[in-house]
Amino acid sequence: MLTDFFYIVSGLVLLFFGGEWLVKGSVGVAVRFGISTLLVSLVIIGFGTSAPELIVSLQAALTGSPEISLGNVVGSNIANILLIVGFAAAISPIASGTREIRRNSLIVIVASLALCLIALMNELDRIGGILMVMTLVGYIVWSYFDDKKATPEEVKELVEARAHATEDVPEAPKQLWQSVAFIVAGLVFLALGANWLVTGATSVARAFNISEAVIGLTLVAIGTSLPELATAVVAAMKKHADVVIGNVLGSNLFNIFFILGSTAIVTPLPLTGRIAEFDVWLALVVAVILYPVIKSGHVIDRREGVVLLILYAAYIAAMFVF
Repeated sequence: MLTDFFYIVSGLVLLFFGGEWLVKGSVGVAVRFGISTLLVSLVIIGFGTSAPELIVSLQAALTGSPEISLGNVVGSNIANILLIVGFAAAISPIASGTREIRRNSLIVIVASLALCLIALMNELDRIGGILMVMTLVGYIVWSYFDDKKATPEEVKELVEARAHATEDVPEAPKQLWQSVAFIVAGLVFLALGANWLVTGATSVARAFNISEAVIGLTLVAIGTSLPELATAVVAAMKKHADVVIGNVLGSNLFNIFFILGSTAIVTPLPLTGRIAEFDVWLALVVAVILYPVIKSGHVIDRREGVVLLILYAAYIAAMFVF
């Protein structure tokens, strides 16, 4: 049993540093080759902070633990809004209503609804996975051209938001070889951390007779969300509200379209049990609740942040009680 907990703790540590180093190295390469802040903030940072979820979901699905794979994604999306936004707001009130964030908030609802409809069919097959990944690529391309229609004031907001996103990640290495080294080390840590986390989590679940779905929704989901949480804390302390909300929405989009899609391409995912019947719908509800807050530009103050944290704690507690 001690070995299993060692695997879990060590896996989480490796995932955290692996995700951080992958983002750091990727931003370094992007800066070196003059890649635009759009790609850096939306694609590179978004993918980097979601890399732990991707590797863990693939590892779990390939080793015969699809509930951990699905629970990881759905649990992360719920945690991103209730836990991360709540924690960040408790540090410093946040509000953001930029064109990009309003658009992404609406698409997160669409993506969450799509996942609910897929759950009704009880499986996400390879064709569905391909369509999901293509949808994300298409959305990123469409976003690029849609931003060109922005007013001068909206353009200013976009530039500031993307500048904040690059400021809040670890400082990029100066040399190209250092950036590549961080990327390689990050990928190695992610692969090893995912293997250890899934191995330890499945063993603990069986030992304590806890379902793999609950382990995926709680321990694994929170663990793989650590990069987003770390970024949110830094952004909140710097009062970069746009980064907190932007990273949460970007991560939720990547989780549904890219991580579940990529996992399903490798091996079809069954969508059954409590996650398909309840948790995917809860993820949709919290996404819907967040949209009017963003749309109106309402400030999520410290008191409301604490309420979000209490709701998340109640959600976690309910899983082990009922």
